This record gives sequence, C-alpha cells and structure tokens, in this order.
Amino acid sequence: MTRMSGAPRKQQGITLFGLIVVLAVLGCIGVLVAKVTPTTIEYFSIKKAIVSAKTAGTTVQEIQNAFNKQAEVGYIDAISGKDLDISKNGDDIQISFAYQKKIPLVGPVSLLIDYAGSTAK
Repeated sequence: MTRMSGAPRKQQGITLFGLIVVLAVLGCIGVLVAKVTPTTIEYFSIKKAIVSAKTAGTTVQEIQNAFNKQAEVGYIDAISGKDLDISKNGDDIQISFAYQKKIPLVGPVSLLIDYAGSTAK
C-alpha cells in the first residue's frame, strides 16, 4: 500500500448554517414577490383599461363609465372611474391616474408602492 504524503486538501462547500441563511433569504424574496405580483398585474390591467376607456367615450362621464365596466370585468379594486384625471388637449383626450398600494409584510412592517400612469405618449 502506498501512502500519499503532503498536506490534506481543504474541504470546500457550504455549511449547514450557510444553507439555512441562503434558504431564509430566498424565502423572504419569494414572499415579497408573491405579495407584490398581484398589485403589479392590477396596475397593468388599469393601464389597459384606460386605453380602452379612452377609445370608448368622448365625454368625461362616458370615459368613467367605460372604465368602471372594464374595472368590473378585470377585478380592479384600486381605483374607479371617478379617480381618473381626464383632460383634453385639442382633439386628444388624456387620461391619467395615480394611487398608492400598501402591502402588509410582517407585523408593523409594510411595503408602500406608488403607481401612476397615463395615456400620454
């Protein structure tokens, strides 16, 4: 039998503590993404609904009613037609909105996201 001589090789890899820390960080990120995703989807639904409402009406009341119909179909709860800022620049109608969404995380800790959008180019 031959024996290898020399210094033993240093082991490489992650420790159990390191694995737990990595899993905890990934878990926190996963929970955050899971809570933010529905509000982001709602924001894009609102943007789509204001574009649709803009083409559906010519008066403020018609645009608000068209948006409310789209909001009902698209499960939009954050804003309603009366929350829209509707202005007319010449023949072009501009619709804009802004709102805040508060997402509770843990205990007294919350995440506040400001959403804003417009049909202006």
